[in-house]
Amino acid sequence: MATARTRPDPRKLSDDEERLFHAFYLMRRGFDRTLDVQLQHDNGISISELEVLMALVRSPGRRLRVRDLVALTGWEKSRVSHQVTRMEGRGLVERQDCAEDRRASWVHLTGEGRRVVVRALPEHTATIRRILYDAITPEQQESLLAISERMTAAMDAGDVAGEPHPAGDSD
Repeated sequence: MATARTRPDPRKLSDDEERLFHAFYLMRRGFDRTLDVQLQHDNGISISELEVLMALVRSPGRRLRVRDLVALTGWEKSRVSHQVTRMEGRGLVERQDCAEDRRASWVHLTGEGRRVVVRALPEHTATIRRILYDAITPEQQESLLAISERMTAAMDAGDVAGEPHPAGDSD
């Protein structure tokens, strides 16, 4: 049984832990950056824009309230609002009044937004396949899935700066 003297200091990382963290960090950031660069280059949209567009494509009536986008993306309400405003200016989405709640509004996918998604998905999916699935074995994919689910559960259960992850659930 470990005692207080033999347990590692939770505020410090060992050399092996630092190496793992650094490799994981570079992989995670590089994956995000690669997807974003591919989308920008091929379709003129960001990964954040695609995330909003995909949430709307998958929703009934291709519309969601801001609070629903907050819940689906895990972003703060202000980030969602700013993102929607930028996308509205580009004609990808439009805001509509919400008859059920006058304080809320719907974010609706436009025809142009849908066309952008349809054009973007094949190459975006091919990039994901090349980096994620083709680079590792099926056994490694199963391990990565289990690791990802455990880490997500640990983040969901954690309390960082007084906020559970993901933050935000209001409109």
